[in-house]
Amino acid sequence: MENEDRLIKCLAYGGKVSVTLIKSTSLVDDARKIHDLSPTATATLGRVLTMAELIGAGIKSDKESITIQMKGNGPIGSIVCVANHGLKVKGYVQNPHVELPIRDDGKIDVGGAVGKDGFINIIKDMGLKEPYIGITPIITGEIAEDFVHYFAESEQQPTVVALGVLVNKDGVKSAGGYIVTLIPDADEDVISSLEKNIENVPPISSMLEKDMELENIAEVVTGDNNLFILENDFVPKYECDCSEERFEKGLISLGRDELKEILNSGEDIETVCNFCNKKYVFDRNHIDKIINKKQ
Repeated sequence: MENEDRLIKCLAYGGKVSVTLIKSTSLVDDARKIHDLSPTATATLGRVLTMAELIGAGIKSDKESITIQMKGNGPIGSIVCVANHGLKVKGYVQNPHVELPIRDDGKIDVGGAVGKDGFINIIKDMGLKEPYIGITPIITGEIAEDFVHYFAESEQQPTVVALGVLVNKDGVKSAGGYIVTLIPDADEDVISSLEKNIENVPPISSMLEKDMELENIAEVVTGDNNLFILENDFVPKYECDCSEERFEKGLISLGRDELKEILNSGEDIETVCNFCNKKYVFDRNHIDKIINKKQ
């Protein structure tokens, strides 16, 4: 499908540079519709969703997941995104209707929405006893720059990150991003060539708006026309895996006494999933069954 979202992985400069690129237009627009996001919130959440997919491309099994948590002092509040196996991603922002004036350069003020004086938390659950947690401060709030700092500080990995979401009155025109990583034995000539080339690369959102294929964008980004494509059939998508059973487990954690109080009040319990806004209603009979399960 021509307009379908895609993610590819490739190597440049004879295997000394790793590149992962994604077109995430449809999944970001799905998030916009689900959460009724303002243009500012769309651009903000869209960048973090895109980043979650780029990192999550390395997930190997359905027992693994990547969670990104960002919270600066800006009006959008907390941002949470989760990427699972199969490039399924979900996310939300605390204040989905935040809208800020367009910046002087004509761009959406994502940095102003996120703010600074906060942190990025990356939780990598690889199915082991304890997840890996990396924490770095928010530097600019523009997200891509903050992740460059994260990779350098938390993973000691020099990385180039680009993220872009182009929004108009009808929705998301284009969205995507890329990560460029140097393999440890990359020599100075490769590093110099890559640095000089990246200085002149157009924004990822504008290249996608022109319907450029990800393979062509990879050539533009790296300056290498002899790329080795590792994977090119990934299809990322926005998908929530919530269920009544999961919310029931959350109610069980309240404890028998608190559940009995709710039962005696005669009120139903209505829960809403933060990631997809689906509602789950537990009536008195259902609450009574949950209490009996705990006995």
